[in-house]
Amino acid sequence: MAAERATIPIVPAPPEGPGEGEIVWLYEKRRQIYPRSVSGWFAAWRWALVWVTQLVFYGLPWLSWNGRPAILFDLAARRFYIFELVLHPQDFIYLTVLLVICAYALFLFTAVAGRMWCGFACPQTVYTEIFLWVERRLEGDRIARMKRDAGPCNLDFITRKAAKHAAWLAISVYTGFTFVGYFTPIRTLWAESMTLGFGPWEWFWVLFYGLATYGNAGWLREQVCLYMCPYARFQSAMFDRDTMIVSYDLQRGEPRGSRPRSADPRALGVGDCIDCGLCVQVCPTGIDIRQGLQYACIGCAACVDVCNSVMDKMDYPRGLIRFATQNGFAQRLDVRQTLRRVLRPRVLIYSAVLLLICGAFVTSLALRTPFRVDVVRDRGALARLVGNGQIENVYRLQVMNATESMQRYRVGVEGLAGAVVSTRPDFEVGPAAARWLPVSVQIGPQTAAALGPGAHPLLFVVERVEDPAGGRPPPRVQEKSTFVLPR
Repeated sequence: MAAERATIPIVPAPPEGPGEGEIVWLYEKRRQIYPRSVSGWFAAWRWALVWVTQLVFYGLPWLSWNGRPAILFDLAARRFYIFELVLHPQDFIYLTVLLVICAYALFLFTAVAGRMWCGFACPQTVYTEIFLWVERRLEGDRIARMKRDAGPCNLDFITRKAAKHAAWLAISVYTGFTFVGYFTPIRTLWAESMTLGFGPWEWFWVLFYGLATYGNAGWLREQVCLYMCPYARFQSAMFDRDTMIVSYDLQRGEPRGSRPRSADPRALGVGDCIDCGLCVQVCPTGIDIRQGLQYACIGCAACVDVCNSVMDKMDYPRGLIRFATQNGFAQRLDVRQTLRRVLRPRVLIYSAVLLLICGAFVTSLALRTPFRVDVVRDRGALARLVGNGQIENVYRLQVMNATESMQRYRVGVEGLAGAVVSTRPDFEVGPAAARWLPVSVQIGPQTAAALGPGAHPLLFVVERVEDPAGGRPPPRVQEKSTFVLPR
């Protein structure tokens, strides 16, 4: 026992005299959890989300778009392809806004329905559900697994365990392979896998992501939710008494106790809970929901499904365990009244802010100019005198084509009277490519004398040269710079 748990004796000293020592366990060995399979409305929704999320995750890298994967984060070329969008590192602001949207969405979902994200769509929950399905198919349901683990290590034990872990590893490695397929074209990656010709970083991420999936979903499971995920720790800051959570109806269920199906619980002086313990057996984190709100509850509603099935068998009304609010239980509110209170000010504020950010995000993407321009002054000389007394400044323009076709652009200057581009104004940039272009701007001696020495504001204007039959003005980008006149 001493090898399993470390203890420290705490000896209270009451005023009346010395008391007996109290043992406080600082560490307890992990208790193996064997979740029981369950079916029902919420279980069907959970599996629907498993299918949707995994079809998206595993399917998108194989989807072709314009002759390349529909989603490809090409780190080597510093290009990010998302269907028609071609993003450059300078578009990092879109990733920032996307993360803000995800954060606000999480706040909103938590304020409305607690940890429903954790119970239905979190990758940890999704892959644990998949791994549990494999485990049940190869080792049987809860009772069979418990008996086998408690029994001898015979051939049946070794065979089933080996088959289960082989299946887990296959799923995990393919998951890591798919993850890398978002950064390396997956068809190229598949051809390399036939000869194990991955590069060093590809090997690293396939194995790292695969082993992380295998360890988290196969071995750690509820430990990730209980101890590793920070969401469980700060969720209480987003909960209030009108948040929908999985709850046990104490007034209806207590006092609990077993009884024949034909017995009248009111005559026996007991509640509707028959103390079958199935709500604990189906819980993936091993908690007893009848003990009230707990940080370990991930809101998967497995206990709701199994309790409803028991209520059906006992001919009792459903909903002994259900999604409800603390105010709903305390004030005995019906469903409509409960939902009306859910739409409280904080939820409306979260929703308004989220809609505003999403609207701005979509509008920005829709109005986004299909190319970007950066202007850098030549570091060799601020200004120089050329033929006919012209004063020249030299710049370098970086033009990034955000389309997947060859584009032709024209560069000009505005905002400074008499300034002209002395180099060839038209140039081409390849599909989803970037090009550095030297540009010379000149000013005549009379204009220079009128302006005087110093730095004068200048505006570079780059516009796409399009077919005049298009009917729409060509997109254009303006970038500020300065024109330096020497003393």
